[in-house]
Amino acid sequence: MPPSPRPSSSEEGLSTEELLKAELIDAEEDLAPAPSVAAARRRLRTHPLLLLVGIVLASLNMRAALAGVSPVLGEISDDFGMTSTISSLVTTIPLIFMGVVSPLAPKLARRWGTETVLLGALLLLAGGIALRIAPPMVALFAGCAVVGSGIALLNVLMPGLIKRDFPEKAAGMTALYSTAMILGATVSAAAAVPLEHALGGWRGSLVSWALLAALAACVWLPQALLSRRGVRHGQSAAVPAPGSAPAHGPASAHGSAARLTRSALAWQITLFMGSQSLIAYVTIAWLPTVFTDHGMSMASAGLVFAFSTLVQMGGSFVVPTLAGRMRRQRLLCTTVALFMAAGIAGLLVAPVAGAWLWATLLGLGQGGALGMALTLMVLRSGDAHTAARLSGMAQTWGYLLAAAGPVVLGAVHQVTGGWTVPIVLLLCVCAGLVLLGLGAGKDRRIGGTAH
Repeated sequence: MPPSPRPSSSEEGLSTEELLKAELIDAEEDLAPAPSVAAARRRLRTHPLLLLVGIVLASLNMRAALAGVSPVLGEISDDFGMTSTISSLVTTIPLIFMGVVSPLAPKLARRWGTETVLLGALLLLAGGIALRIAPPMVALFAGCAVVGSGIALLNVLMPGLIKRDFPEKAAGMTALYSTAMILGATVSAAAAVPLEHALGGWRGSLVSWALLAALAACVWLPQALLSRRGVRHGQSAAVPAPGSAPAHGPASAHGSAARLTRSALAWQITLFMGSQSLIAYVTIAWLPTVFTDHGMSMASAGLVFAFSTLVQMGGSFVVPTLAGRMRRQRLLCTTVALFMAAGIAGLLVAPVAGAWLWATLLGLGQGGALGMALTLMVLRSGDAHTAARLSGMAQTWGYLLAAAGPVVLGAVHQVTGGWTVPIVLLLCVCAGLVLLGLGAGKDRRIGGTAH
């Protein structure tokens, strides 16, 4: 079905349901499933419990493998004798592959079908998690690359699957999906040190999350098999939808991508996405270490980090709802950046004494900034096709930008011997986020008036 263009402005804005539904960018946009695949999906939708369990389990895995590393990163570094710069690659490498692999997801979905690619992503994730604990240090980094690749596929495919299979329950399913994703990260961070003690070291703590990925893969296995039943060898799972090829064929897509890269607004949104992701993944990589370097126990640092992750749910829900009711989001962009800046600045003043307060401010700001970035992709796009391409551009370049954060700040920490300069650099990123938000928050559309 061709997308309906959104109006250039609205006094009332989008409802929560409309906004959440619009944010679910479909990786199979403009594709019609093969007849056998369409029939299999109709059968699967008659048993929604299997789909629901699969979505929840896949969502739980989307951040757990990353969040569980940070609390035990010190032990990993000591075991291999790594410097701060080298150890930061444990977080940086997954981000690089999340950026590089994301554009491949729609092509794989077209060839094999979303269900089969999701199964493959979960198997990649389980294998990557297991590979990280192999004795040689190179296996740790190779496993990080595989983990990032699996997460990239899940990031791109999950929203479209929810939009396709639960079109009338987009808001509820989106809330469930995002809550499960944050819950997985929270539990992983909180349990990392206890699991380390219970399972004899950091390797036991990390590999335990391969079981969750394997369980999710088991749930998606019958769905993948059913969706491919009747598809001949070499036959694609989907073909261009009737009427979509002329307007949205390869030449048109290439022209649209070129227009996006020439759009200042598109780059403002992309850099907003990348900057908030940079802060988020620096936090994932180094926040527990900042606390332990100032005297906090590893277990307490893991709990504070987990709490900050949990608080993100508040910001990620409230901010998009408010943004959808506004014509301009400049004040909202500034507010979420200032929340993050306040939490980061607190680490300079009283990192241990005020840890829970800084974690709260940082979590609210991070959740709000992520929600704001996703919402801007929708609000600044004239139609679903532009939103999908803008999402691809913002996630690809955004993750690649974010990948620089952990390694650069790790190197600065190693050179300066403390956390003051790295934290000041993060505050500079927050200042840049404010400037980007002032541009991206204007009431404009990509493809409309000049920007």
